[in-house]
Amino acid sequence: MNKPTEQTDPMTRLLAIMAQLRNRENGCPWDVEQTFATIAPYTIEEAYEVADAIEKQDWDGLKDELGDLLFQVVFHSQMASEENRFDFADVAGSISDKMIRRHPHVFGDQSGIDDADKQTVNWEVQKAAERAAKAKTEGRTLSALDGVTAGLPALMRATKLQKRAARVGFDWPDADHVIADVDEELGELKEEIGTGGEHDRLEDELGDVLFTVVNLARHLGVDPEAALRRTNAKFERRFRYVEECLAAEGRTTAEASLEEMDAYWNAAKHPES
Repeated sequence: MNKPTEQTDPMTRLLAIMAQLRNRENGCPWDVEQTFATIAPYTIEEAYEVADAIEKQDWDGLKDELGDLLFQVVFHSQMASEENRFDFADVAGSISDKMIRRHPHVFGDQSGIDDADKQTVNWEVQKAAERAAKAKTEGRTLSALDGVTAGLPALMRATKLQKRAARVGFDWPDADHVIADVDEELGELKEEIGTGGEHDRLEDELGDVLFTVVNLARHLGVDPEAALRRTNAKFERRFRYVEECLAAEGRTTAEASLEEMDAYWNAAKHPES
């Protein structure tokens, strides 16, 4: 059995551990079998766990979750290194170059960036220039939507797509217009339901409703992801209350009627109002 690496530098130690885990002769069978595609869902999950620890202000948990997320970066880098694509040093070097390039007021001689708002504008200018250069290299027409990653959660991606379109003037002038749009899309969904619409049509119409609701959230200055997480937490809190009330009676939800559960649900809402 191989001894754990005794490197003293934490990053060097982590990289050595990852290399050992992926060793095809005496590493971990599970780690050896993984690919970029199989690891990607874990990477996304770890990023959400980081966000959850921050929301809870769980600082010890955040330390652990950031470690888990860093391990994901190391995992992908190790697999890429095995295929002679790039390694962790290339990843670190690439992000370092990007940060220097996007902060000329810190690492260069650009002046006039003296607050966060100006830096945000400058950052977007830098990113736009990079997108334009990439489109030119690839021989295609530059789009305002370039760079909005397809792998983002749907609500988040919808927000980003709408923001990009709004920058070039493709946007409703105010929330009232968006509310009318929501009503219109709901009407189309109801009509499709009423005619016994096929699954694809229902999915399409429901998607339109969700997209317009995201647009409304954007106009109201509300993060739809945060709003839905808040409602998820509220639902969980209230449903657990229903379960606890029934348990106090020696019953489960399977043994209660919908009317009984709804009564407890409404009782759970009062302390929150």
